[in-house]
Amino acid sequence: MGRETEDLQAVKQASRNEPGQTGLGMTVEDLLIHQQPRRNVQGIAAALLPYERDGRIAVDAFAERLASTHRAGLMNAVNMDTGYVNYLSDAEKLDVLAWTRQALGDGVPFVAGAYIENHSGDDIVALYRREIDAIVRFDGIPILFQTAHLRGESPEKIAQIYRDVVRGYSHVLVFELGSMFASNGEIYGLETIRRLMDIPELRGMKHSSLNRLAEIERLILRDRHRPDFRIYTGNDLGINMIEYGSDYLLGLAAFCPEKFAERDRLWKAGDPEYYALSDVLQHLGNVAFRAPVPAYKHSAAVFLNLIGRIPSDRTHPSNPQRPAWESEIMTDCARRLCLVDLH
Repeated sequence: MGRETEDLQAVKQASRNEPGQTGLGMTVEDLLIHQQPRRNVQGIAAALLPYERDGRIAVDAFAERLASTHRAGLMNAVNMDTGYVNYLSDAEKLDVLAWTRQALGDGVPFVAGAYIENHSGDDIVALYRREIDAIVRFDGIPILFQTAHLRGESPEKIAQIYRDVVRGYSHVLVFELGSMFASNGEIYGLETIRRLMDIPELRGMKHSSLNRLAEIERLILRDRHRPDFRIYTGNDLGINMIEYGSDYLLGLAAFCPEKFAERDRLWKAGDPEYYALSDVLQHLGNVAFRAPVPAYKHSAAVFLNLIGRIPSDRTHPSNPQRPAWESEIMTDCARRLCLVDLH
């Protein structure tokens, strides 16, 4: 039996599950054995791109949000879904990279999305590498958005394309993105995940299925096959995946990065106050990430505006909008987090 078969069989045994049949046969006891109290968590906040009241990008507010996120202890991620990467032009994406480096200063790491879906051409590798080159010029860490051109392809082909894309770069991340977030996303089978873990330049993956059992399977495979490979949860509806070995890259963390950093410190310290703060943050996630999910960016703009951190609640004009009463429920969420006056 080859190593790859042994690893996938180990996942199957650990989850009592056939690969591809996510979660079937798992019990609560199966899940609890994977909890890791007091682990050190790496948190990344996907930055919202804010707008002035007149519709211009609020560059100064964006820079301040990046700097304050870094001060709180989280890494920033820009040109992500939260930053409207699917709506931005190439020139605007470069502007975001330049503003980010200027705001953070030299030597401060940040993640940036490599998004090719708006570009024509059959050479997927060349399209991705052009995006990566732009990011690394600003000393950013690229994360590869999936492309619909590879949807449904074999594990062998997907892995080979990614191997060609990242060859020669030192640190690249990849997405595994559910269709509720983006039409170009795809949740892979475990064989594809294992093959991606075999690519040394790939240092981690953001998993955004909103399915904690699928994420547990990836953590089991990671721990057996490549322990240094980071799984970043993208589950804004299950932010306690950090308890099971996931790190995180969340748009929700952009609402109040200092509260996420506090939560992470409480978990590392073994302080039971962790649970109260985690519950309040999860309430915010449940409200903000309700259907239609892409409208969470409007929720974020409303939240950050009402607590005085960005100049307006405007979004990119193409982004779905929340109802006029969104400020009422966002105010309640902010009160629970002690970010607005309780009276």
